[in-house]
Amino acid sequence: MNTVEPIRDIDVVYDIAEYLRVRNQRDYVMWMFGIHTGLRISDILKLRVRDVKDKEFIYLREKKRKKERKIILHYDLRQIINEYIHDKENYEYLFKSRKGTNQPISAVQAWRIIKGAAKAFGVECVATHSMRKTHGYIIYILSEKDPVAVKEALNQGDVSSALRYIGVRQDMVDKHVKKLGDYISQKRK
Repeated sequence: MNTVEPIRDIDVVYDIAEYLRVRNQRDYVMWMFGIHTGLRISDILKLRVRDVKDKEFIYLREKKRKKERKIILHYDLRQIINEYIHDKENYEYLFKSRKGTNQPISAVQAWRIIKGAAKAFGVECVATHSMRKTHGYIIYILSEKDPVAVKEALNQGDVSSALRYIGVRQDMVDKHVKKLGDYISQKRK
């Protein structure tokens, strides 16, 4: 199993966004949608234009947890969406494949897009789930490290799972192991 991490550097998040925007508007909007909403790719790909058009928030039943959620669409995200959908029909999938007639891109294709963009910036351990994890990590930082905010934003079962999910627990372990190594090095001198 490959480890997937959040992107902890907001500048890299926006570098990837700009990279995608220049290459393909659909891919850029998908990235921004994932970062802003924290939805799983399976929930993002099933959306149609009518689900987001002229909406300040959307309701959807998550595929994995089967829970209904209200997702706010921030003003900036709505601007990005509106520019993207201005010439699209309500019935069209939001992230439509060029193959076939009105089919969404596949999760594998979404993975290729995100993986390729991350690779362009030397970022490892990234996949489509990184959008969701990055969303959670940013919420963690902006909420002054409130684990309950992360739990609620990502609809996680408990606080411990939420922290492990966004990599905070591993960061903590790494920090303490480094301190231990430094301590041992100092004692050996």
